Amino acid sequence: MRIAAALAAGTALLLGPVAHAAPPGPVGPTDTRPAALPLPARMADTGGGTQLITAVAPAPGSTTGTVTWWDRRAGRWFEAGSAPARFGAHGLAEGTTRVQGTSTTPAGLYALPYAFGIQMAPAGTAFRYRRVTPQSWWCQDNASTRYNRWVEPLPADCAPGEAEHLVSYAAQYAYALVIGFNYDRPVRGRGAGIFLHVNGRGATAGCVSVPERDMRRILTWADPHRHPHIAIGTRSGALDVTAY
Repeated sequence: MRIAAALAAGTALLLGPVAHAAPPGPVGPTDTRPAALPLPARMADTGGGTQLITAVAPAPGSTTGTVTWWDRRAGRWFEAGSAPARFGAHGLAEGTTRVQGTSTTPAGLYALPYAFGIQMAPAGTAFRYRRVTPQSWWCQDNASTRYNRWVEPLPADCAPGEAEHLVSYAAQYAYALVIGFNYDRPVRGRGAGIFLHVNGRGATAGCVSVPERDMRRILTWADPHRHPHIAIGTRSGALDVTAY
């Protein structure tokens, strides 16, 4: 079932293959937002997670779309909030074959290792939150032993031109969540430094971004004990999020 059709189907987000439509969940008499998004059985393999963020673009080449965060209750997924999203300047790419430096956002299902920011964590944030300092960098040097890792200070084997100085991005990294793309076992050349963060001036270099107020809402909603993940994809076509 494609996301475009699924989003028009109801208000409950189902986990696993869908054999029939689920009855709509009560969301209020005037709330007409489409919210049903069937997901494959693989979504069950998220460490027992009962929170999920979806970042959905209309098409692979889109630079804008929607981020929605969901809670699982009584075997169904229900929308907890949504926000306009921005993606890479060149749209989305299949995460398993993405190439570093292409300004594409990797499609797939990813863990969220930890949060960070230049600003103090919003009140109520339960996620592990790391404050950015002038010594904080994200290494993107393929030759470095610290590839796709936060480093502090910048190590000798990570060239400054191949690393992001996090404190330099005052707007974007005011608040952020690390997206676990290419993180556990980094593949050189696949890409590094993919985050869910606050909007900058336009499309991203490969991250997902939302307005600051919504990033704050996500941080106060996310509960590490519920193992939230993020699913990135499109409403239809080869990068349909229901494929991950």
